[in-house]
Amino acid sequence: MADKEKKQLESRSYMCEVRALDDSEEKGSVITGRPIVYESVTDLGWFDEIIDRGALDGADLSDVRFLVNHDISNIPLARSRRNNGNSTMQLSTDYEGMSISAELDTENNAEARALYSAVKRGDVTGMSFMFSIDDEEWENLESDHPTRHIIKIGSVVEVSAVTFPAYDSTSINARSSSEALERARLEVETARKQTRENNSADTERELALAKAKYHFKSNF
Repeated sequence: MADKEKKQLESRSYMCEVRALDDSEEKGSVITGRPIVYESVTDLGWFDEIIDRGALDGADLSDVRFLVNHDISNIPLARSRRNNGNSTMQLSTDYEGMSISAELDTENNAEARALYSAVKRGDVTGMSFMFSIDDEEWENLESDHPTRHIIKIGSVVEVSAVTFPAYDSTSINARSSSEALERARLEVETARKQTRENNSADTERELALAKAKYHFKSNF
């Protein structure tokens, strides 16, 4: 099993600009949006989280599906395969994060038609994405509400248009909220434990160095 498949997948939601382009603007029925936003603070209950600018650099975006409300029981409404010209969804990363442009088959797919209409009417205004984390850093672990910086995203496997974006970068995702809260609590405790262990190891090394210096001086 590949490493990316072993890593736990997480999801984040945002209120964002999602647009349904008219057929006259672009061929077909196209939805555009920004599922990933850099430098936006998200409150996960036990800590704040920020996706650092550039976190998508080198991320695996080779196969990303477009769904509604993360419903994997339905077929994807669009899909990006290595972002090639034949893909029905195009991905682009920039200074602000990642944006998508998904071409929907509103003629043959009732769900695609319903989503396109809902976005065009302004009834759906949020996006979410599912991803894995390769690197992170913590700050203010001594406080009651520390901050986790996601430095590097490992892979993005799915993006969704969401009916209830549970937060606009300031509140916890309500989907499986109890599970998310428990996972967040454990992540904070683990980070604090590692920090204490690292600080203890640093203190022991400093004491050993001080003793060695004292021993060296006392012999001369």
